[in-house]
Amino acid sequence: MVGAEGEQIGITPIREALQMAIDLNLDLVNVAPTAKPPVCRIMDYGKFRYEQQKKEKEARKNQKIVDIKEVWFRSNIEEHDFQTKLRNVIKFLKDGDKVKCSVRFRGREIAHADIGKKILDRVKEEVVELSTVERLPKLEGRSMIMILAPKN
Repeated sequence: MVGAEGEQIGITPIREALQMAIDLNLDLVNVAPTAKPPVCRIMDYGKFRYEQQKKEKEARKNQKIVDIKEVWFRSNIEEHDFQTKLRNVIKFLKDGDKVKCSVRFRGREIAHADIGKKILDRVKEEVVELSTVERLPKLEGRSMIMILAPKN
């Protein structure tokens, strides 16, 4: 058994341990039930739970949730449209989000998958100082997909 201030009390019968906890107006908590003999501790369980929740909330506050933003390109995209979509990719990377760049092929465009690869390679070259390639361009169904992650 462990006391309220963390001191070792030793092996005590359960009734005696409960009485000690009641006398101190605290709770008897079984901390290691599988140990031989089981380890119990005298503590204020409500206060313990409150502090634990507070720590969890603080940890959640400090973590950054990374979103995956998606930008679609077409195989026959014009220069101005490409620049507009590239600006979006750069903005997302600067905000700390991952970017999924996709080239969607319609109809017989799928026969020219090399054009889509050139577009994604061009995007990769344009944002090389802002990002690392997490997944190289790969054809999946009628789309070619590449994932970029922001550099720290």
